[in-house]
Amino acid sequence: MPVILPVKGVHPQMGPNCFIAPNATIVGDVVMGKNCSVWFNAVVRGDVNSIRMGDKVNIQDGAVIHATYQKTKTVIGNNVSVGHNAIVHGCTVEDNVLIGMGAIVMDNAHIGSNTIIAAGAVVLEGTQVEAGCIYAGVPAKKVKTISQELIHGEIDRIANNYIMYADWFRDQV
Repeated sequence: MPVILPVKGVHPQMGPNCFIAPNATIVGDVVMGKNCSVWFNAVVRGDVNSIRMGDKVNIQDGAVIHATYQKTKTVIGNNVSVGHNAIVHGCTVEDNVLIGMGAIVMDNAHIGSNTIIAAGAVVLEGTQVEAGCIYAGVPAKKVKTISQELIHGEIDRIANNYIMYADWFRDQV
């Protein structure tokens, strides 16, 4: 069973058709839209500040979503994929974003829509990531503008695949 706990009387809220893996952890002031998924060993910790997620958000295996006490909340838009072992901390992620495996997005960063944060990238505190681009490296920098084909071919494909993957597990948990 997943760990789903209130913090200071505030319970996590999940929209319809969400999948939570049996060993995922979701605590505190967390609100998810519909068709979201939180995968194996992922942690969504709304204990020190709020976490808000739109529709079709997938938090993949081992990822951590958190915030900073009395300072930064985390807001994640619609159609967002947070890759395996990524960290999203006290920032804003707009719609249609792919955050690659092992990437780190730090406090007060703002990720524009239709954007890819490459695997292993580190988006430093306060960074404003331009919409419609790929950012990569340590620290993350713009490497190119994204075509509409890449937005639909990667960002949408991955988000839609995770809805399908969740259906594979629903009857087993």
